[in-house]
Amino acid sequence: MIFAGVDVGSMSAEAVLLDDAALIASSIRVVKPDPVASAAEVLEDVMQQSGVRREQIACCVSTGYGRERIPFSQHDVSEISCHGKGACWANPKVRTILDVGGQDCKAIRVDGRGDLRDFVMNDKCAAGTGRFLEGIAKTFGVHVSQLGPMALKGTDPVQISSICTVFTQFDVMVHLGEGRTVEDVALGVAQALAARVSRLVAKVGLEQSVCVTGGVAKNAAVVRALQEVLGVEVCGLSVDPQIAGALGAALFARERWAAERAGCTRAAATPA
Repeated sequence: MIFAGVDVGSMSAEAVLLDDAALIASSIRVVKPDPVASAAEVLEDVMQQSGVRREQIACCVSTGYGRERIPFSQHDVSEISCHGKGACWANPKVRTILDVGGQDCKAIRVDGRGDLRDFVMNDKCAAGTGRFLEGIAKTFGVHVSQLGPMALKGTDPVQISSICTVFTQFDVMVHLGEGRTVEDVALGVAQALAARVSRLVAKVGLEQSVCVTGGVAKNAAVVRALQEVLGVEVCGLSVDPQIAGALGAALFARERWAAERAGCTRAAATPA
């Protein structure tokens, strides 16, 4: 059987197709203003990759900010649960997940099955998120994907006085005006973001192994800074960390389909 997971976030949309044992296809797209259009587009991507038709998908679960509006999903599950489930599938040793997305960041703890034990979330502002890094990248005049490699070349990180996106952009301009290199400024930004995320971990408790999911997981400088501030190694995943939410949604789709089938079987076996 084939199962689908669709994750519509604030900056990107992801989809995954999963069968009984393996990941079949995945896709990441820049999000559209309409979450339904984003979900349809990214699901179409994975169907084209795999040759799977819509009618072959036994169950679809949606997650992310637009999860309740997706008409072709049978269920919706919070992105917190989905990132935990997906990360644990991609690395069974994982117990703490730092999901640094476009609009918020979360520290999540799970059990050995990837089921949620506890979490804490920062959604008050864009501080410590992908949107924060995107704003800094615009100040530098580069694409956000260039921030990580740039920061890794830094040797003397600047001190960022505020994690607020607006004030940090002002700090960046001041530091550059004083002759600091873009590499050292980018490194200071990565360390400031890591410090912000680490405060969430302190609230939820750290249990190893630890991984990072979401688009910011691809910023190697932020991951290195997190390792330094937390004092632990951040482990890798067997999949792109940005698809962890969609993968978790597909895993929930598989679980719920199996539970519904088992319920139907029990009902059929019960005498009238």
